[in-house]
Amino acid sequence: MLERFKNLKIVKKLNETISPRLRWLNYANHTVDKKSTDYISMITGVEDIQTNSDERRLEAMVRELLKEEFPNIENMKSYELLVDAVMHNIKKKQLQADGDTFDLD
Repeated sequence: MLERFKNLKIVKKLNETISPRLRWLNYANHTVDKKSTDYISMITGVEDIQTNSDERRLEAMVRELLKEEFPNIENMKSYELLVDAVMHNIKKKQLQADGDTFDLD
């Protein structure tokens, strides 16, 4: 009987606006990687986490600047490694500025 009501608009709307606690209980029944963005969005109800979007914007800026500085670098095999290294250095310097890092190097 519940299967008949599953497609009603009001049921769909209720499923979309379910409370955070019920979202938590629903998610707690599923075993999923708790470090994933799906987990965080399920718990918080936020679709795009600000830090992830900031990181993606920063990476896009790094890619753009590398392309401007070194033409045709995106075609090289080491391009992705270079982008990763630049992003790592930026994050490391940011953590050092905040005083939240240990010197692992």
